[in-house]
Amino acid sequence: MSEPISRPATEHPSIVRFREAHMRLGGTGEIVILPDSVHTAALAAQALACEVGAIANSLLFDADGRPVLLLTSGSHRVNTEATAERIGVTALKRATPDFVREHTGQVIGGVSPIGHPTPVPTWLDSQLQQYDVVWAAAGHPAAVFSTTHDELARMTGAPTITVE
Repeated sequence: MSEPISRPATEHPSIVRFREAHMRLGGTGEIVILPDSVHTAALAAQALACEVGAIANSLLFDADGRPVLLLTSGSHRVNTEATAERIGVTALKRATPDFVREHTGQVIGGVSPIGHPTPVPTWLDSQLQQYDVVWAAAGHPAAVFSTTHDELARMTGAPTITVE
């Protein structure tokens, strides 16, 4: 397991943008920079010694050319057909790396729930409610932050839905 390290002397610009958004939105959790990339929920859970379900995956989808962000529990996959119907879009398809970078300013594996160049419509997985502490990406594949379901909902304005 990787040990978290303290804030480096120089941070990646996407982490700096995340940190500023986190502070502006009243985030209370700890921002942790890990020595290695944790671009999957399983790697993040291992590095943080928590359940994989307590990892909030930030999954950006393409909904007819518009970005849609789902914050899902790392313990399950998204049923895109059912979720598209729930959120009122025609279809959700996997976003390309360029689409993700264009709409979030971040790379796949490090997309945070906040700190994007423009607001992205966001929905929050109801399964995250069962964890006292939730960990999400902080703008970079090696950066994470602790939060709660309620704080994520407040900071993102995301309604809670069943994702399956």
